[in-house]
This record gives sequence, C-alpha cells and structure tokens, in this order.
Amino acid sequence: MKRLLIIGSGYMARRIVPLLAGRYRIYALVRNDAHKAGLRAQGATPISGDLDDRARLSRIAGLADVVLHLAPPDAGERDIRTRHLLAALSKSVLPGQFIYISTSGVYGDCSGATVSETHALNPQSARAQRRVDAESQIREWATRNAVKASILRVPGIYAQDRMPLDRLRISMPSIVAEEDSYTNHIHADDLARIIIAALHYGKSNRAYHASDDSRMKMGDYLDAVADAYHLRRPPRVTRDKAQRMLPDSLLSFMNESRQLSNVRMKTELKVKLAYPTVADLLATVNDK
Repeated sequence: MKRLLIIGSGYMARRIVPLLAGRYRIYALVRNDAHKAGLRAQGATPISGDLDDRARLSRIAGLADVVLHLAPPDAGERDIRTRHLLAALSKSVLPGQFIYISTSGVYGDCSGATVSETHALNPQSARAQRRVDAESQIREWATRNAVKASILRVPGIYAQDRMPLDRLRISMPSIVAEEDSYTNHIHADDLARIIIAALHYGKSNRAYHASDDSRMKMGDYLDAVADAYHLRRPPRVTRDKAQRMLPDSLLSFMNESRQLSNVRMKTELKVKLAYPTVADLLATVNDK
C-alpha cells in the first residue's frame, strides 16, 4: 500500500482523508495537537511538525510515496514554508509524486477574459506572489529530482458549510453589474475528487484549473446565495465607492476578473463534476 503524506490538515484534508483511507496509508503533518484525534478517527496517522520550524520536519523525510501539499504560505514575499518542506523531503528517499494546491489568483486581473493554464502569471497581491513563488520552487525541485508534480490552481471553495452568509447578514455591499468582476468557484467535494484524480492521472510538472462550469459575476453569485437562503440581497455600489467601503482583504478578490477554462481538468484528469455550477448546490438548499 502506498504511503501518502498530507501537509496542511485543515478543511480540505478532512474531506479527502475519508475518501483515501484504506487505499493509502495516510500520514498528516499536524502542528496543533487538538486536531490529532479527528484525523485518527478518519484513518490518518498524525505526525507532529510545523512548516515554520525546520527542526521539527525531520520525521517526514523518506516517509511517503506521495505528498499532498495543502498548507497556505505565511506572510512575506516568498513561501518559506514550501522551501522548508522541500528541504526536509530532500534529506532522504524522495516521494515519486507531489501535488500542490495553489490559487487562481496567480493570474491577477485578466479583465474578465477566459484563461487557460498557459496564461501568463501576473500576481497582483502579496498572497498570490507567494503562491507563484511556491509553484516555481516546486517545478524546479520536481524537475531536478524527477518527481511527478501536479499543481492545482483553485478558485473560491464553497459548500453548504462554506457560504458567505455572514457577509450577507450584515448587508456588505457588492459592485454594480456593469462594473462587477467575474469570479470562479469549485465545490469542496468536487475539489476533493479533483485532487484524487490528480493522484491517478496528473501529468508531470503540469498545472490544472480545479474550477467548475459557472460563469458568474461576484454580485450575481451573492444574489443567488441570498435568494437560496432567504436573505436580503446585498446593496450594489460603484467600484469607486467599494474601494472606500470594503476591507483590503476583500477588495483583492473583487478587483480581479477572469474566467477559468477547465477543459484540461476534464480531459486529462477525467473529472465529472458533481456540482457543475453553483446553482446545482443552491437548488438542493431550496429543496429542503
């Protein structure tokens, strides 16, 4: 049985572990001991460690055949956590496969254009710059060491327990339709399936968009969620006014507009989405 090491034992790890338990011997790097019991119950073996502390990573060297890197970068211009991870893995027998969960933010603002995985990277936030740095590190390391690395560029993750309901309840505004940005989505269950598909079909040093078929602007998305949960639709304001009203963390998403092509994901990874659009999930909310 192959050994799989998960780096980043948060929301997506908890969805993936039950799907892979029994098919892989699963280890999960954990820096918070409070998460260990839940991971054990799902079938994973927790390993204490912290990507911010290189000295605590020695136990993962040579441990796994496959590494699934879900951990986000910390602050700064570069992803030091990924640097620490790759250095630790390089101290013993290397994994044969490495999967990294990146972000669609690496493209920056594309003025609403449809982009494929070959589109030029143009990160416009510090968060996205760190992701580009991580991708670059992984590609170089994988090429040098003959490791099969797949990069999944992920947009906004949603699920019934991951909806912008708090934002809607306080009537945080969205942008008027004619000035609004396109946004991209993926259901958490579909993302878990895409990650598993990459384990089986991912090509070496290849990027994939882990995105659904939705073609929505952000305000339309928020309106649809509000309608499904019987909440008031958010007020619409001009983009200029939004710049003065909304927090920078939110504006960094609202100021970027692009539509992700998922053709490569469907053809190469052979993925059939359970939730092709956000509307498919929202219909189940309305049915209850």
